[in-house]
Amino acid sequence: MFQAIVLRRAEGVFTADLEMLDDSVLPAEHPGGAVQVRVRWSTLNYKDALAINDRAPVVRKWPMVPGIDLAGTVEASEHPAYQLGDEVLLNGWGVGEMHWGGLSQRARVDGGWLLHRPQGLDARQVMALGTAGYTAMLCVQSLHAHGVMPDAQGEVLVTGAAGGVGSVAVSLLAGRGYRVVASTRRTQEADWLRSLGAADVIDAATLSAPGKPLARERWAGVVDTLGSHTLANACAATRYGGVVSACGLAQGMDLPATVAPFILRGVSLVGIDSVMAPQAVREQAWRALDAEIDRTRLDSITRVIPLSGAIEAARELMQGQVRGRLVVDVDG
Repeated sequence: MFQAIVLRRAEGVFTADLEMLDDSVLPAEHPGGAVQVRVRWSTLNYKDALAINDRAPVVRKWPMVPGIDLAGTVEASEHPAYQLGDEVLLNGWGVGEMHWGGLSQRARVDGGWLLHRPQGLDARQVMALGTAGYTAMLCVQSLHAHGVMPDAQGEVLVTGAAGGVGSVAVSLLAGRGYRVVASTRRTQEADWLRSLGAADVIDAATLSAPGKPLARERWAGVVDTLGSHTLANACAATRYGGVVSACGLAQGMDLPATVAPFILRGVSLVGIDSVMAPQAVREQAWRALDAEIDRTRLDSITRVIPLSGAIEAARELMQGQVRGRLVVDVDG
């Protein structure tokens, strides 16, 4: 028997509850070779909060155990890469959407979705990063790959900076030597964001309303977690040859922009997908996180909650009341 958060929809009625389940209900077959994991830690991401609050069509099959991240120990394996006792992690691959996820004490997943846990990070630290940290690293790597270096003329903007992806991105970029400007609607978090390495903090309201096709050039690069008008305005103010890495849609899925920044300033808009990224990309990102993440800053980003508190915390997350990362102790 194990505890898990279970989302159900029956006759049009949605429920989200902490339930006690029997091992026999775990998904049995996975084409790549099933691996059963004793989950130790999980996380609460924006996508998880959407699912738990029934706010978007995140869940594709019912019933569903949410949770796009997990870290734990292999209990049984049909996959040749994983043996009993291996320490593993999982991010994305439709887990928590199409397949039962990590907000549970036990999971049975496809071995092809797993990674061995980096030796320099313990299971709690891995989940303090989770999909948010791994996505942030993909964004940082994309700026570097497209030529935005720490000595580039101009600053790097991070939108939604007080959230999970944003706070990790601020820390990673500052650690690499970039001058980081953090944008947040929670300006009371300015001192905290500066402690993560932000050189300046601006009110997100300056970016979130409809703007001009082109604005004064300021940003050498951008990590955007919001989409909509914020992304459009970030592109409009990006310097000639600059790069905008887009990874989120917290403000909206729309992009009310013009082609002006792209054809007049040579701005590049790079999409960042963390859900279905190839294993080689994931492994490279996790190696970089292991090498670069400041453990003290990571601790300041992290708040640990019990599995029994995840449903209420998901409501807080949707209301914009959570800063940084929520790590779930599935035995709590």
